[in-house]
Amino acid sequence: MNSDLAIDARSITKTYGDGALAYTALKGVDFTVSRGEFVMLVGPSGSGKTTLLSILGCVLSPSSGSLSLFGTDVVAAGERRLPELRLANIGFIFQGHNLIAGLTAAENVGLLLELRGRTRKQSRAEAMELLRAVGLADKADRKPVELSGGQRQRVAIARALAASPPLILADEPTASLDATSGLAVTELLRGLATERGHTVVVVTHDNRIYHLADRIVRIEDGLIREATDVAGPRTSAPPALHSSHS
Repeated sequence: MNSDLAIDARSITKTYGDGALAYTALKGVDFTVSRGEFVMLVGPSGSGKTTLLSILGCVLSPSSGSLSLFGTDVVAAGERRLPELRLANIGFIFQGHNLIAGLTAAENVGLLLELRGRTRKQSRAEAMELLRAVGLADKADRKPVELSGGQRQRVAIARALAASPPLILADEPTASLDATSGLAVTELLRGLATERGHTVVVVTHDNRIYHLADRIVRIEDGLIREATDVAGPRTSAPPALHSSHS
């Protein structure tokens, strides 16, 4: 086992349905990401990007193959442990922000901190620190409807970083943003991830942000087709995978 790897996925397949209606989204994917690396996963619609991201995020189980995150065998852990592993170790950033409309920016971030074991007082303090890091301390008491698209996505970044999970997964985080806002939020994510030692995988169609990656991996028709180094990999490493009870 390579201790330098954050993600070690081997021969991953995923088939939906049975018999004549079966559809194989992933056809034997090998995908590895080093600790502290910022990788962009690209490819056309229907190529398997989101399915692979969901498996890496412990949302789906593969039909076959092996997956280790920071040395922990996720497949062997079983489906019952997936929610625990997901909550403790993975921060998600979604295309549509997925903020709770009735909560303020601080409450959206703080809720995840409470789920990860913080007291309400600790959650508020840490949420404010994270909102300050993304430049939104003055918007802490605003609800999502009162924020711009770029501001909502920055709140989503702050929430994903809550309690410093070692792995950040982002699914089309710039799709609903204009070019300037999309570049700004990706630069922010890159900077904070580098500073805090997170490993990041971004699914994207947005070639305007490709230059911010350490490596670009292309997937087509359920298979990895090529990988291109863009920048030198970062040296900082996230903490080891841990249980939500720790």
